[in-house]
Amino acid sequence: MTTTDYDRAPRLVDLGSHGSLVGNLEDIWAPKPGLYGWIVSVDHKSIGIRYIVTAFIFLLVGGLEAMVMRFQLARPNERLVTPEQYNELFSLHGITMIFLYALPVLSGFSNYLFPLVLGARDMAFPRLNAFSYWVYLASGIFLYASLLVGAAPNDGWFNYVPYALRAYNPGPNMDFYALGMIFLGISTTVGSVNFVVTFLRMRAPGMTIDRVPILTWGTTTISVGNLLAVPSVSLAFFLLWMDRQFGTHFFRAETGGQPLLWQHLFWMFAHPWVYVVVLPAMGLVSDALPFYCRRPLVGYTAVVVGTITTMVLGFGVWLHHMFATGIPFMALAFFSGASFIITIPSSIAVFSWVATIWTGRPVITTAFLYFAGFISMFVIGGVSGVATAAVAADLQLTDTYFVVAHLHYVLIGINLFAVLGALYVWFPKMTGRMLDESLGKLTFWIVFIGFNVAFFPMHITGLLGMPRRIYTYPDGVGWNAVNMISTIGSVILATGILLYVIVVLKGLRSTERAGDNPWDASSLEWATLSPPPHYNFAVIPYVTSRHPLWESRLPGQGAMFRRDEGLALADGKEALATTAIEAIPDAILKMPEDTAAPFIVTLAMSIGFTGALMHLWWLAGAGALASALGILVWLWPEAELAQRAEEPQ
Repeated sequence: MTTTDYDRAPRLVDLGSHGSLVGNLEDIWAPKPGLYGWIVSVDHKSIGIRYIVTAFIFLLVGGLEAMVMRFQLARPNERLVTPEQYNELFSLHGITMIFLYALPVLSGFSNYLFPLVLGARDMAFPRLNAFSYWVYLASGIFLYASLLVGAAPNDGWFNYVPYALRAYNPGPNMDFYALGMIFLGISTTVGSVNFVVTFLRMRAPGMTIDRVPILTWGTTTISVGNLLAVPSVSLAFFLLWMDRQFGTHFFRAETGGQPLLWQHLFWMFAHPWVYVVVLPAMGLVSDALPFYCRRPLVGYTAVVVGTITTMVLGFGVWLHHMFATGIPFMALAFFSGASFIITIPSSIAVFSWVATIWTGRPVITTAFLYFAGFISMFVIGGVSGVATAAVAADLQLTDTYFVVAHLHYVLIGINLFAVLGALYVWFPKMTGRMLDESLGKLTFWIVFIGFNVAFFPMHITGLLGMPRRIYTYPDGVGWNAVNMISTIGSVILATGILLYVIVVLKGLRSTERAGDNPWDASSLEWATLSPPPHYNFAVIPYVTSRHPLWESRLPGQGAMFRRDEGLALADGKEALATTAIEAIPDAILKMPEDTAAPFIVTLAMSIGFTGALMHLWWLAGAGALASALGILVWLWPEAELAQRAEEPQ
């Protein structure tokens, strides 16, 4: 990518008098045809949809794993799977839901929506965007390849040592997990860089920092958090892999290592990760709920400050997961207090949503029902989290099914209901078609009832003393009824998810067009066609408020926003860069063409990680060398761009 001065940009044009502009842009931004075009595409819309579809596939796979576990636990002394198979099931289920579904599905929505809600042509780094998806897909396949050799991860998604060390776990199970997570961390890191830069530099003129949609605040906040947290867990997995392969002593207590170091490194990452998979979901709800309440969000500034504060405090509560490890009393007191305090900024959004509904004129659509369900999941999960913030209570509840219930309400309930609602909102934008409202409402109630019947009784199971991670239990200990209820709930939930998939497939086959703005929404993505053209906006819009499409209806604002008049950037693939705070036009970006480089580099990295897994060091070296060469080709300046960069300014 190169830049030229903004002074060289074309002036404001009116589409009504420049009819040829749209056709010219279509020729410039049109993707290449066929399978090759799909592989080399760097269009953020295509990449966003791929993320969503891939994440939903992992959700279904993880759900199947959960169903097997629930049937295993439905009755005492069940023998549906062996203990080792159960260990692999619950480990792979956790890895899938937390790492391969929860964040990637939100990344899909953010990838699709970021340039549209910001009034941009594409993400800041389109090739890096494609690379993040290919690495995500490759790392997921790498982790699931462990099933083909009967060696899936088997020490839980938290992967505690010393159980993960070779002395206690000699197979390749933990090597798959360690290398797979390092691989996945590359995708998360480069994607986070892209979101941060796009947020800071790709906003439409006039979209000052206080006019940015909440979705972009949530995603940008967690992206900064990822840049700080992911190195911690990548280092932990690398040190574990070194201990397992080369006999180093980072975590081996018998040779002076510190097993507790693993927990510190892991939870420094994993507790912020809770907010990583929640804050973008909160942003989706904060932006879409006002559409159906017919009023702007109550407390925009408070919600933004609460979002940032929650992420910051999230880095100060990792010991919340280690209260039972024998750490000093002062540390217990500090982290317990921090665990209570973090509920304050988190609760701001709840009051904002309730106030928006209360003071608005709600339209009860399927999406609104999912968002209402999301709010209830948020409250239940938050309250159960507060219970474990107290050290005395946590010592009783830790490693019981109470924690399993809390985890599912927070990581899955909050995320899932927001995502299912958001897909109803933006499906018309992505496809130009509507989803069935009648069947959608029925599906919501099945999902809502099934989720709560499946997971709420687990609070009771935990209070009755049932520990986590046991594959069966004896008769007569008082757990039979609640486990059977949870299993019935899981069947109801699975039925609801299956119906939701049917609703989506039915929507894809629908011939009824949705229109450009079927919800009469206020934000910028609804100012363009549905589905959007490849270039997003024919002219770069100029923004004068947080609600450009509602300006004529809101008190104290005139109708200043115009979608058909703005900057025309049509000299090749071009996008506009603006300043970070005031969104003043700053430079013209020459965007890259479609390229196979991200896909090729991902293949080379996959070869390298496979070689490291199999101890074929020559193959690992070849993969590393091929990756370096691929990156060199990727970064080599294209002749046309290099020539333009050398032109006098």
